[in-house]
Amino acid sequence: MDEIVKAAMAKWPNVPHCYGWLGLDARGQWYMRDDRIQAMGPFAALPGEDVTPSKGSLLRHDKLVDFIQRNYAADDSGMWFFQNGPQRVYVELEAAPFVWRLSADGSVHAHTGEPAQVQSVLVDEAGHLYLATDVGFGLVHTADMLLAADHVDAGRWQPETVRAVDLPGRFGFEPSPQRRAQSKA
Repeated sequence: MDEIVKAAMAKWPNVPHCYGWLGLDARGQWYMRDDRIQAMGPFAALPGEDVTPSKGSLLRHDKLVDFIQRNYAADDSGMWFFQNGPQRVYVELEAAPFVWRLSADGSVHAHTGEPAQVQSVLVDEAGHLYLATDVGFGLVHTADMLLAADHVDAGRWQPETVRAVDLPGRFGFEPSPQRRAQSKA
């Protein structure tokens, strides 16, 4: 976490949390969701849910995206957030907390740029490929599926079949902190 963020947290410790305003899609892209967009529907449909998602505006400012990614973490209940100075901005997840990028040399990096070591490989009923790593749990980026298939074909990865609906509980993450907060209100 950036030092300036830590200083702001110490200076203003009681800033209310923010829900629903930031989303991470299945390709590792960040979306800003204002009140109008939130009123149109959730960021993502939960497994088995029949709703039309409303993502919002794709963030394209490289320095802002880098700042978000450097200050991205999870709380003790598995809700992922961006620490924006003294304010914790909880993140709506389309698929998982991380989106993995694969390299031809076999290395794996999170959408945040952090290197990771693969611990297990999973595939859901829709064919989405996930990795559990030393950094956390996430979805393999669609553009890297050919490299992933090479790992599977070579026997380096042996995917376990899972149901998408079971992944948040098994890997301890909350896809929609906003929905959780609203259910407690």
